[in-house]
Parts: sequence; C-alpha cells; structure tokens
Amino acid sequence: MLITEIIRKKRDGFELNKDELEFLINGYINDEIPDYQMAAFLMAVYFRGMSKEELTTFTMLMAQSGEMVDLSKIEGIKVDKHSSGGIADTTTLVLIPLAASVGVKVAKMSGRGLSHTGGTIDKLESIPGFRTELSKDEFIEAVNRVGAAIVGQSKDLVPADKKIYALRDVTATVESIPLIASSIMSKKIAAGADKIILDVKFGKGAFMKRYEDAKELAKTMVEIGNLAGRETVAYVTDMNQPLGLMIGNSLEVIEAIEVLKGRGHEDLRSLCIEFATEMMILSGVEKDRERAKERLIESIEKGWALKKFKEIIQNQGGNPEVVNDYSLLPQAKYVYELKCEEDLYIKDIDALKLGIAALKLGSGRQKKEDVIDYSVGIELFGKIGSKIEKGKPYARIYANDERKLNEVISDVEDAFTFSREYVEKRKVIFAKITKDGIYEM
Repeated sequence: MLITEIIRKKRDGFELNKDELEFLINGYINDEIPDYQMAAFLMAVYFRGMSKEELTTFTMLMAQSGEMVDLSKIEGIKVDKHSSGGIADTTTLVLIPLAASVGVKVAKMSGRGLSHTGGTIDKLESIPGFRTELSKDEFIEAVNRVGAAIVGQSKDLVPADKKIYALRDVTATVESIPLIASSIMSKKIAAGADKIILDVKFGKGAFMKRYEDAKELAKTMVEIGNLAGRETVAYVTDMNQPLGLMIGNSLEVIEAIEVLKGRGHEDLRSLCIEFATEMMILSGVEKDRERAKERLIESIEKGWALKKFKEIIQNQGGNPEVVNDYSLLPQAKYVYELKCEEDLYIKDIDALKLGIAALKLGSGRQKKEDVIDYSVGIELFGKIGSKIEKGKPYARIYANDERKLNEVISDVEDAFTFSREYVEKRKVIFAKITKDGIYEM
C-alpha cells in the first residue's frame, strides 16, 4: 500500500476503506509516515470531506490507537458528556453530582483549560486536596461507591489524535468539521461510556462562531456516535455571552455550589437540568422526561445534589467543607468593581473579550508551562436583558497582580454594551440533535 496513492485518492474525492485508513494512522503514529504526507492528507480532507461510514471508521481507528477504557465493572449504563468549550461554562461541576444524586452512574474524564476556555480539571484542582489523577481501579471503585468520579484524561488515550491535532494546528486544517468531529468523538469513544451527550456551542466565545456550522458539527458527531454503537445526543447552545456569572477556577466552583444550593443563574441551572434529564433517560434511570425533571428539581431543593458533590470531593481527597466555607478556596488579593452611572439594561456581552481578560489575569495558560492562578477571574452581576441600577456593579474583577488588574479593566468595560431601553433575554438552547433528526428549540 502506498501513502501517495491514499493521498491522491482522497484528493480526488474518493472514499478510503478501512485498510487504507488503518495503514495511514498506524504508519503515522509509528513514525513511518512523515508529517508532510499526513499534512497533505489532512488538507485533502479539509477540501473533500469524508463520508459518514469513512469518518466513523477513521474515528474508531483513532480511538483504538491507544488505551480503550473498560468501564464494564461499573454497574449500570454509563453516560458521558462533552462540551466544545466556552466561557463561564460550569456545567460539568453541577451536572455530575446532580445526575449521580438521582442514580445515574457517571465516570467522567475531563480536560484542562484551552486558551480562554476553562477546563473542568483546573477548576477542581482549586479545591484543596482534590485528586484528579486516579488509577483505573480507583476510578471504577469511586464510581461504584459514590456514583460519580471526575478525573483527567489518561495520557495513553488516543495518541493518534494528539499527534494529528498538533499537526492540524500548524497546517491551517483545524477548521474542518470531519477532523473536529473525529478528534472529539475518538476521545469520547475511547473513554468507555455507553451513551454520550454533546454540548456544541456557537457564538463569540465558542470555537464555532456560526449557528449553522455548530449544528453541522453536532449532526456529524451524532452520526459518528450512533454508527459506532454509542447512542449520542447533541445540543447546540449559545456562547455569544458567558453561560454563568463566574469566570475563573475557584469562582466557578463557587457558582456550581450555588446552583446546587438552589441559587445561581437560571441559564446554568436550566441547562444542567436539561442535560441531567437526558442522562436519566439514556441510562434508563427514568423513562418519563417530566418525571425526571421533577426528581432533579427535588434533588436540588432537598439538598441531595449538594450532598453528592461533597461526597465526590471527599472521595477524591478534597476538603468537602468548601461547600459551606468559600474562604477555604484560593482568595484574590485585589477586588475591583465596575459600576453603572445610571439605570441601564445589558444589551450585549462579548464572551470572548471576558475570557481573554480572565486569561490575562492568570486564570488559564497562555503557554503550556504557565502556572494557573486559581483565585483570579471575573464575576458578572447580570446577563443580556438584566437591569443594572445606578451605582450598582455590573462586573467585579479578582486579581493578584495590580499591573494585570489595571490592564484588564478597559477590556472588561469594552465587553459590555448597555441600553436605556428594555432588552430581551437570550435563550440558551437552540437545537437538539438525535439519531432521529434535528429539533429547533
């Protein structure tokens, strides 16, 4: 088999078979196929795309290039959830204990922050003592004991994707729906879940800027998941403004706890209830959707979801008292408030600008070796459509470096647009995609 013929075949728009794709992936991860030939193949895919069956085969071979996590020792159907990344997206920290509190088994492998988008593992590591690295046996035992565990992705998971993604990054082939879909789904399939929920975001603060592109990506991933034998459901959600009100690691832990206490912003709360409902249906814990939602709301109101989060924290070595005492989390030295000079409605919030401002403060990594400052970030006092009264803050900046604080004040100011007139609130969920079709919401 010749790599040049495989490249030529894809360049000319033909479908590759399993043997050809296997030859390509194995050859590349074993250093038998050089970067320049894989780059040529990726560019051919960028322009020519892939058929459903071809893309599913490519994704499965990527997943099988490393460790395939076996979760069969965990009782019940395991459901995984993936977000394409956003600002103030604290969903996982709320969703996992909430779903586990009503009987869903959740074995969650999460990632670290990428540029201006926060990572679940970084957020959890702001909790004193919390262990995000567990052995495979510890991971399985934790899920069986308390119903859920959240750990960092194994270094042996999908090595083909790690190598191909690094090459895509420097060859202008990142923005390809087949390549994005195979990258995400190969990791989800290798992680061992039986069912998968996807949160595909669009807007200023998301990787996919256009709704139609996000919908196409979600549809492609649902097709891959179902063809691979993993029932997959996707939601297309808004990231033109931050999802929650907190941006930054320890701040987002606080916001998750507030939602589990029955407080927090309605957008974050309603999205987590929707996802947890889907998890209950997919796992067979509940058959009736309305009954599932009632049980989840009851779990929050009666404190069961919060208790479950404490159990997860304690089970993974963290201090569960952070749930009652936020001062146990990392604290910022400087706090600066931005206030309205008259009664105004928030007309627009640029999520990307706020994400980058938090990054400048030190909440994420600009370089791989950067050390995260868990205490810094930005707190919002409203979202699009919220009324801010004269003299009241619309944002609060937490910083440990006075120079960095002064640098981002204007960035945060520029992220907001105000109106004297009433502004309608934005919805969060725009579409749901299943194997049966696309449902606009």
